[in-house]
Amino acid sequence: MATHQRGWLRVEKRKQGKTWVLRYNVTRESDGERKRVEHTVAIGLMRDFPHKSDAWAEVERLHPHEQINEPEFRGRVMFSDLAFHFQKHELDEQTRSITPLAPTTMATYRPILKNYLIPRWGRRVALGIEPLELEEWLHSLRQKGLEWPTLDKMKRVMSSVYQHGQRHKLIPRGDQANPLNLVRCHTTSDYEASILTPQQAFIVLMDLPEPERTLTLLVAATGLRISEALGLPWKDVSFERNRIEVRRAWVGSRIGEPKSKASKAPVPLSPILAEFMQGWKQATAYAHDRDWVFPSTKLKGQKPRVGSLLTKSYLRPAAAKAGVELKEGQRFGFHNLRHSLASFLVNIKTDVKTVQSLLRHANSRITLDIYTHAMEDAKLAAQGGNAGCDFPAGAKHGG
Repeated sequence: MATHQRGWLRVEKRKQGKTWVLRYNVTRESDGERKRVEHTVAIGLMRDFPHKSDAWAEVERLHPHEQINEPEFRGRVMFSDLAFHFQKHELDEQTRSITPLAPTTMATYRPILKNYLIPRWGRRVALGIEPLELEEWLHSLRQKGLEWPTLDKMKRVMSSVYQHGQRHKLIPRGDQANPLNLVRCHTTSDYEASILTPQQAFIVLMDLPEPERTLTLLVAATGLRISEALGLPWKDVSFERNRIEVRRAWVGSRIGEPKSKASKAPVPLSPILAEFMQGWKQATAYAHDRDWVFPSTKLKGQKPRVGSLLTKSYLRPAAAKAGVELKEGQRFGFHNLRHSLASFLVNIKTDVKTVQSLLRHANSRITLDIYTHAMEDAKLAAQGGNAGCDFPAGAKHGG
């Protein structure tokens, strides 16, 4: 009878920091001989699990023992087998494939796997999971408040896990081996991004201290993503050439590549924005070329600041004072400024290709369909113009 091994925990220094790693032995056939080989599974960062008992509790929550005790994936392959293999080869900084996912995508996939997919489906046989029960699960999450785009993203992550398993011959390669091919899921949301008018944006800026004011102006004027703005070192801000180079992004407490190839295009630096940026450069203690433009003073400039904390402590309160209606639990952050810029530019009849270029979208459809929202003033003007055509000057109601 085969021995059920638990493995053992060790701390390893990895790119993202000290990491708890579960180590275990695997017997492999090599040149006709059976050899004992040591394998590893990353459990979590030591800063998140300071004690060994905490790390073991996380091991129990993730239950990777199906993977450990069926290392060759013979017989029934559990979903956790596929998920941990996917994590190791696609999401691990040290072992991922030659054509890795974008850092922003990886940062999205990790919590979905850890918090939703593995806890719910990890103990199930991968080929025994049915499309209809997956649909029921997604609908149950919708009833708990998750938006359809988020649920669709979960569906796509789970499908990627199955596709990865097929690519590595862990499961059959036919369409029927991936239950997500038959799962129906809405892709649109009832949520509509809150848009700031230029007047509201001005009030927000005036309510902020420095450097939060300059950071907010930078995002509002250029359409930079907050991860790109926080990932800027001074050497990428060219006052002589009136442009900002976008070479990196601060995502998930690490520096990575921008979201896409289109995202790497430089953005213009207007005279007004340049004046604010130069003023902040003169005021900051971290003004060398390699210093971050918006560094964390608590970390002595070694890392950029955290976008979510800036949103909570500064942007949302300032937006509320400016009259932006924010319902309890409603999403609002720096990305709304990107939506606001696109909407404003399109509403004042700016050429769509110019807006697309400024926002660095891959195509204009994204600019128009996702980022452009009709502003109330524009809708009222359009309605008034139409009414003027229907009712010529001097005409009376009922006349």
